[in-house]
Amino acid sequence: MSLAFSRAEYAARLDRLVVRMAEEDLDAMLLFAQESMYWLTGYDTFGFCFFQSMVVTRDRDIVLLTRSADLRQAQITSIVEDIRVWEDRDGASPVLQLRDLLEGMGLKGTRLGVEYDTHGMTGRIALDMAAHLSAFASLHDHSRLVERLRAVKSPAEIALVRKAAALTDAAYEAALPLVEPGAREGEILAAMQGAVFAGDGDYPGNEFIIGSGREALLCRYQTGRRVLGENDQLTLEWAGAVRRYHVAAMRTVIVGKPAPRHVALHAAARDALEAVEETLVPGRTFGDVFAAHAAAVDARGESAHRLNACGYSLGARFAPSWMDWPMAYRDNPAVIEPDMVIFMHMILMDSDSGAAMSLGQTYLTTQGAPECLSKLPLDLPVKAG
Repeated sequence: MSLAFSRAEYAARLDRLVVRMAEEDLDAMLLFAQESMYWLTGYDTFGFCFFQSMVVTRDRDIVLLTRSADLRQAQITSIVEDIRVWEDRDGASPVLQLRDLLEGMGLKGTRLGVEYDTHGMTGRIALDMAAHLSAFASLHDHSRLVERLRAVKSPAEIALVRKAAALTDAAYEAALPLVEPGAREGEILAAMQGAVFAGDGDYPGNEFIIGSGREALLCRYQTGRRVLGENDQLTLEWAGAVRRYHVAAMRTVIVGKPAPRHVALHAAARDALEAVEETLVPGRTFGDVFAAHAAAVDARGESAHRLNACGYSLGARFAPSWMDWPMAYRDNPAVIEPDMVIFMHMILMDSDSGAAMSLGQTYLTTQGAPECLSKLPLDLPVKAG
């Protein structure tokens, strides 16, 4: 299997990381986020649910410590040449083996950046790190260091994002003809995911969200399937994914005749999305984006039905979530830059009336106005009963 990017691309990423490490006076980074390892070297696995760490030094050395099951995974999918295996055995401490590795690399007594805020770093690992490494070296939380670098996409990454966007649209276009009274949610879901696979896409970082009836008010995946009724509502949140790069979208489709609440909520969501588009420009913040969304929704008198966030960055992500840093919530100071990929979701859920409404799509930021990556219409989707 070929690498997702050229070796020159990976070298440029390492250059950027080394510069940031120097700015933070770090002698090495201990990477635990699978996204960081993938971005830096192409290493692609789900073995991050077990202990593994990638050591990156300011001298540009890269060493991966992982399990035997992931040895060949790293050899085939990445540019990493120095791969060490920690041994599975009763009472084994991979952190002690990491310490031995670091000592062999001459990193005793140095300043080490650590990715703590990631699914690859469990509480047990953090406790073991504190017990076995705190006297060995100076440990510093730099969970956002690589994350910030990943937020701005290269031209090669944007090319993959555009392919993912085409699969996003294809998934919806495959599903919409199936939405009718008597349709099974499972068949709709199969059509959507099947369209992504048929286009040589990937599993997404989290499950597609599908819910009808009362479950249309949910914005998380849940088990169990319904059959659509004569008058129904269907919330869909999905993403095309190519080489782990995601482009997400969200819609609530009405089966039968829309209720007045559906029409009102859709109008508020459309206003909010337009306000967000005007704000999604370089120099503004993710907090500004949330404020624009909130003001538009509140102006329609729907403040009680909106969420406390309205979107987030997207990129190459692994389970359990495709959400990336930064997120659009109140007062978030993270600044919008060109070449970010940002999913904006206007979600309005009225538990009093039981009406659900969502409208979301992904944008590529530019030097000016954002580019919408989807060609899907924003009108209220209605399928006659």
